[in-house]
Amino acid sequence: MTDLPSAKILAGVPAMNNTLFWRIRFMVGDPVALVEIPDGSGQRSVLILRDIEMHRARQSANADQVGCPADFTPEGGLSGDRETATAQAAAECLRREGVTSVVADRTLPLIFAEFLSRAGIAVECDTEIWVADRRRKTDEEIEHLRTSQGVTEEAMRYACETVASAEARSGGVLHHDGEPLTSERVRVLIDHFLMDRDFINSRSIVAGGPAGADCHNMGSGNLLTGSPVIIDIFPRSRSTRYWGDCTRTVVHGEIPEAIQEMHATVRKAKAAGEAAVAPGVTGEDVHRATIGVIQQDGYETGLPTEDAPDSYCAMTHGTGHGVGLDVHEPPLLDFKGPELLLGDALTIEPGLYRRDMGGVRVEDMVIVTPNGCINLNQLSEGLTWN
Repeated sequence: MTDLPSAKILAGVPAMNNTLFWRIRFMVGDPVALVEIPDGSGQRSVLILRDIEMHRARQSANADQVGCPADFTPEGGLSGDRETATAQAAAECLRREGVTSVVADRTLPLIFAEFLSRAGIAVECDTEIWVADRRRKTDEEIEHLRTSQGVTEEAMRYACETVASAEARSGGVLHHDGEPLTSERVRVLIDHFLMDRDFINSRSIVAGGPAGADCHNMGSGNLLTGSPVIIDIFPRSRSTRYWGDCTRTVVHGEIPEAIQEMHATVRKAKAAGEAAVAPGVTGEDVHRATIGVIQQDGYETGLPTEDAPDSYCAMTHGTGHGVGLDVHEPPLLDFKGPELLLGDALTIEPGLYRRDMGGVRVEDMVIVTPNGCINLNQLSEGLTWN
């Protein structure tokens, strides 16, 4: 006799829970629950959501059955709170099916676990459920990522060329359209560029000079000639919800020799990381290939100690991360990073940073293929953009 699969539950707000959106492929801003109930042919899925969304969900949601909380009213009735009512209905649906235990993923809201428990249904958290499935991007998802990365590259070119073509005035301060060119102004230009293309933009990194030594410093104030500017843009398509993620470094005017050397090493490290990518290779293997180049060229890895000089130059972060419906999702390309899967979408983004000068980072997006990877980027990796 073959054991039936476990009942499963996935719940929350699809507009915020990307695993839930990925599973049902239906966008709504209110709480929903999807229960997967074992039957003789495998599993039957039931989607529970607001009554006013049922018609639309029946047309396009990835579910076998669509209902609303009122269809699964427990003894004692439903709460007037929408999320509580959805949790009550999900528990009642499973109770009616004779389910006594259910498996949930890491995103299950506690309120759903609470009402399942009240209904006598045990909840088990499987930390890996759906993770590998989301990592294996379909051909359609890869095209969504390719489109998002293409638009991201357009925005990057626009931002880097704006910095490179600015006019240096007193004190080396860059000016654009007669006004000082600041990190804030470049961010606004990027935002407008992406909004016109129906993308939502997170707060881009535009970190000039020493601010760039902190890899997540957003940057502020005037941009200067002869100083590196790290620009990291990671917007999301409104239509597909897939992200782009790209980093480049631009220097206006004369490039310091130390920055040129750092840049050359970063490019070699990125190439080594990409060459290491393949199914079955671990994220740690890719990271070690990257930092191997960093160390071979005489640079350090890891954060500086308290007494380290400002000239300490190192790669202070991992090599990259997964990307898709989230801009940061599994797997990590770092120590203890897992085996790569066919269809993984990854960033490869080595960088070098020193507190007295700033930093250099170059980032592309790749897709794991049977024989290695394909790079979705076509943009120049150089420091000059005019």
